[in-house]
Amino acid sequence: MHRWLYGKRCEEADHMMRYVYNQCQSPIIDGLVNEWRMEAPDWKRNEQIHGIFTILKYVYGLGIADYLPWLEVFDLDGHKTILKYAIKSDSNKNPLLSIEEIKAEIIEIMLAAVDNPSNAVEWILAEMINQPNILHRTCQELDQVVGRDRLVDESDLSKLNYVKACVKEAFRLHPIVPFNVPHVSSKDTIVGGYFIPKGSQVLLSRLGLGRNPRIWEDPLVYKPERHIVNKESEVVLVDHELRMLSFSTGRRGCPGIVLGSTMTTILLARLIQGFSWTAPPNGPSNIDLVESEGDMVKAMPLIAHAVPRLEPHVYSKLVS
Repeated sequence: MHRWLYGKRCEEADHMMRYVYNQCQSPIIDGLVNEWRMEAPDWKRNEQIHGIFTILKYVYGLGIADYLPWLEVFDLDGHKTILKYAIKSDSNKNPLLSIEEIKAEIIEIMLAAVDNPSNAVEWILAEMINQPNILHRTCQELDQVVGRDRLVDESDLSKLNYVKACVKEAFRLHPIVPFNVPHVSSKDTIVGGYFIPKGSQVLLSRLGLGRNPRIWEDPLVYKPERHIVNKESEVVLVDHELRMLSFSTGRRGCPGIVLGSTMTTILLARLIQGFSWTAPPNGPSNIDLVESEGDMVKAMPLIAHAVPRLEPHVYSKLVS
């Protein structure tokens, strides 16, 4: 399984790099980002931009069966087939999964497998733009270990200690949710002098552990150096002393720890290596770091100025 996934974990980073690079090369986005004046008149440029966003709106909302109902029986999107197997009945004619359980599983998959890596990278970029010295040190490490003639690969990650420290610091300071998935105690037990009766729901606070001032100096400051003990030691993204929870823990811990942490690290490394990041030219010099009320994601999505920092041929396999 691990061998099959090797290399596949870079695909998400490839997609993100391709997207950012294409935006930089697009004449319309180029005009918006770099403030270059385009030859087209304002009304024509506005018409083009409006057309692009109109297309995007309908591309993601298109369902062929919505317009040709007779095609609905073929389940072209495959959604009915997936749900059919998910709610299949057992020997007692009871569904294996209820609608509520399916919803819960989907939310958990989105939070853990999709939103967790992207949330961490978004926070890291925001913190780095506000602290250019961290961004500069990260670029230096990537240039020394990987160089500028090729893209960083999964095999390079073991040598990118500072990059991993940046990821670990984001897991500590900016978890996507304040609590882990609830656990239920199977019997009466005592933990840290506290009696926990059987059947109790136990919540582990990722926020409370990661920002505990008794454990972390300046807990609200993004400081990757705190995770580097010395030059010889390798940064491990999972804290076995449970001073923080980057993922779940215990026998029912997240099975995708290696996959999730690797995807996060390679995505960050590719974005930092491939582009120079700054705050938008016409906006505030610092990125707003306010968290949303319902969860721990940024209240406002990150808007940043990206400029390719590698030679064009390095991006060739991404845009081909």
